Amino acid sequence: MSAARAPGVAGTNRRGAVPTVGVVVLTQGTRPEELGRALASVLAQRAVQVDVVCVGNGWEPTGLPDGVRALALSENLGIPAGRNAGVPHTTGEYLFFLDDDEYVPSETFLADAIARFDADASLGVLQPRVRTIDDSPAPRRWVPRLRKGDPARSSAVFALIEGAVVMPRAVFEAADGWAAPFFYAHEGIELAWRVWDQGKRAWYAGDLEARHPNVPTTRHADFYWRNARNRVWLARRNLPAVFIPLYVGAWTGVHVLRGAKSPRTLRPWFAGWAAGWREHPGKRRPIRWRTVWRMTLAGRPPVI
Repeated sequence: MSAARAPGVAGTNRRGAVPTVGVVVLTQGTRPEELGRALASVLAQRAVQVDVVCVGNGWEPTGLPDGVRALALSENLGIPAGRNAGVPHTTGEYLFFLDDDEYVPSETFLADAIARFDADASLGVLQPRVRTIDDSPAPRRWVPRLRKGDPARSSAVFALIEGAVVMPRAVFEAADGWAAPFFYAHEGIELAWRVWDQGKRAWYAGDLEARHPNVPTTRHADFYWRNARNRVWLARRNLPAVFIPLYVGAWTGVHVLRGAKSPRTLRPWFAGWAAGWREHPGKRRPIRWRTVWRMTLAGRPPVI
């Protein structure tokens, strides 16, 4: 399958070739205006060669611009599985995952991101700073680190806000992709952990930018249930056995404290917590002890 070159002057990577990027844009077809904006921001990229597929999660994308192919999924497989489905339908050394309600304002976003990988072989995945579309204050959760500080500050991280993510295809494949059984919630943590387990780092690039509407995560009716179930699954799938009760216990305590302010959230959260232990989480692939040590030295042991 052929890759379409983004408009503009082509750049080269450290091997003297134009960087190639497989782009997966995920949509349920409910936000046509936002989808058009997201695709336009990808097609406007300069100094890279992009191969773009629009994944319709439970619908068939139509009316797409030239240079974008459609992949229709007969049912909504969830966010991580939907992204995974698009990857084999793209070519490129790098992958860029973009949700339909997000876009990148800079025409050199991908070229700038790939330059980071060329300059630092330890980087395995990159997430830009996410700002609101209307320039209102962004939620603190959009900075995926314990010490939020200045959102323009770049740093290593152990979780990802998944709406705009760039990474080498080889690293994605070695990580076994996104956590398909999760449907949504916490798949960005698992991917970050599995990048660290390859001896690489997940990176928050505060000087690169994506835009996203400021909408509450609790808009999903099953948010608290999936949040808890996937938190347990995250531990069961990825942590050495001794860390599983420590990690789940720590997050249980966090939610109980939060639930004191919103008691109505406790019942669905604990129902999901119980499902996380009762139901099979999919393939178990615990991170190595040296990864635990690297994460601890970097400030985030996998118990918090």
